[in-house]
Amino acid sequence: MSKATLGLTGASGFVGQVTLRLAMAQGWHVRALVRSKQEPLEGVTWVYGALDQSEAVTKMAEGCDAILHIAGVVNAPDLAGFEAGNVAGTLAVVEAARAANVERFIHVSSLAAREPQLSNYGASKAKAEVIVQASGLDWTMVRPPAVYGPGDRDNLELFKMAKLGFVTLPPAGKMSLIHVDDLARLLLGVIPFPEARSKIYEPDDGVTGGWTHQSFAKAIGWALGKNVATLSLPRAVMMAGAKLDRIFRGKNARLTADRVSYFCHTDWVADTERAVPIEIWAPKITSREGLKATAEAYRAAGWL
Repeated sequence: MSKATLGLTGASGFVGQVTLRLAMAQGWHVRALVRSKQEPLEGVTWVYGALDQSEAVTKMAEGCDAILHIAGVVNAPDLAGFEAGNVAGTLAVVEAARAANVERFIHVSSLAAREPQLSNYGASKAKAEVIVQASGLDWTMVRPPAVYGPGDRDNLELFKMAKLGFVTLPPAGKMSLIHVDDLARLLLGVIPFPEARSKIYEPDDGVTGGWTHQSFAKAIGWALGKNVATLSLPRAVMMAGAKLDRIFRGKNARLTADRVSYFCHTDWVADTERAVPIEIWAPKITSREGLKATAEAYRAAGWL
């Protein structure tokens, strides 16, 4: 398939911004759905609106050869909030893609969709996957593990703790990682491959068996030049912390009960049975060096 026009949701988010820049570098014209006013960019048509505004979503899909659906809700006060963004939002993009006769549809899901009973977030992402699978579109789904890199705020608090020499963690468990640049390459890279169609991929950084929570924290410490101490907190203590975060930060709380349920699961390692074929994609950035570059970017931005 020749590169032409790409529809993109979530273009102003962490993963979306990186993917947008890469798409532009690869020669795509991008029709990007965003909520807020953006500076003009050559090769980008900004479409202003949200997933719950059908006219805007329809406009974004017009004339597209492929749609990359990144937008979603990762933090909400209740199930309704997750379903509005992740379920109804995905349905809106799917319907717009079908109406516009889009050739390819790439959907960003989450490893949380594997365990929908654990969290409202995971349940909503699992429902979104069902919508995509039943859409009749030429789809590929990607379930990223923990995504990090310059500009990421979700892992920033871990870096801030590590700078002080001490990191609190969920109960013992394992996880996979992926640098945002590698994820962006994958999301765009699967578009032209016929063998990627109707597949669900779980990419990672190439570390077999993933990282323990403790080894991840130690790697962040290494990136900062610190030998950090770690403490795994019981689930009950983390739930108490979520209540306090809600009291002090309200709707901006980053540690919620839903996230605690997700964090306390023991296995968020990418499934090797769903690995991306090497001829399509392979990670380029080792996580230790990626974490070091992320720390440097945080410092340069004044975040650390």
